[in-house]
Amino acid sequence: MEKFNVSVILPIKSSSAPWFEEYFNKCIESIKTQKVRINELVIVHSDETSLVEFLNSFDFGDLNVVKHKWTDEPNYAKQINYGVRASSSEWISLFEFDDEYSTIWFKNVKKYSEIYKDVDAFLPVVIDTDEKGLFVGFTNEATFALNMTSEIGYLSNETLHQFQNFQTSGMVIRKSAFIDYGLMKSSFKLTFGYEFFLRMTYNSVRIMTIPKIGYKHTNFRTGSIFWNYKNGETSLVEDEVKFWIESAKKEYFFINDRAIKYESNNN
Repeated sequence: MEKFNVSVILPIKSSSAPWFEEYFNKCIESIKTQKVRINELVIVHSDETSLVEFLNSFDFGDLNVVKHKWTDEPNYAKQINYGVRASSSEWISLFEFDDEYSTIWFKNVKKYSEIYKDVDAFLPVVIDTDEKGLFVGFTNEATFALNMTSEIGYLSNETLHQFQNFQTSGMVIRKSAFIDYGLMKSSFKLTFGYEFFLRMTYNSVRIMTIPKIGYKHTNFRTGSIFWNYKNGETSLVEDEVKFWIESAKKEYFFINDRAIKYESNNN
């Protein structure tokens, strides 16, 4: 089988939810059934005993799986950053245990990366569903909308200042670009993906959306941060939303907490 030099980074906080095993089985199956073979699956998991036992007993088939126990307080961004640094591939992809890749996703990315050699990150068109699998909407498709971007299919800084709804889940990005421009911002809430994309585009990283549905994202899952906000378990007021969006837009000025490269015109 054709191979693609990509590491899938999968952070897991807990296995306590009753539907965890069902979701996890589906997410791993979506990797097993890819039309190309990935280099490795890097799992960064908490030290929760039941989760450790589950992962040790799970049948990953012939996938090359590398497991890392995370003993610090679970934090999605920190676990992603650790997994990226520990990976051994040219490309990395960010995954969530309750999501699924389209079986053609990595085959498409491999083909596009061979043609568009100046592109450092590829986004899938994402189908968003609720936890029952019912359709909620599409994400990342806005790069193809009229007047949304100056270069159809590409995510630009100008686009991000008009429209914030883009997802890092399922994204495939060069490991070197991910690390060189600062990794994930672990202290950011809600808009951490938005801040990440702004930072990449401020540094002229080329980000392309592939015009194929490549990823299914479970949105508003019970217990998730977005579900808590939507259902009133965590207070979210309009001013707080504006605060995080505006903070993300300004975040690239603050470089003391991580090493980031910047183009000369952004200094």
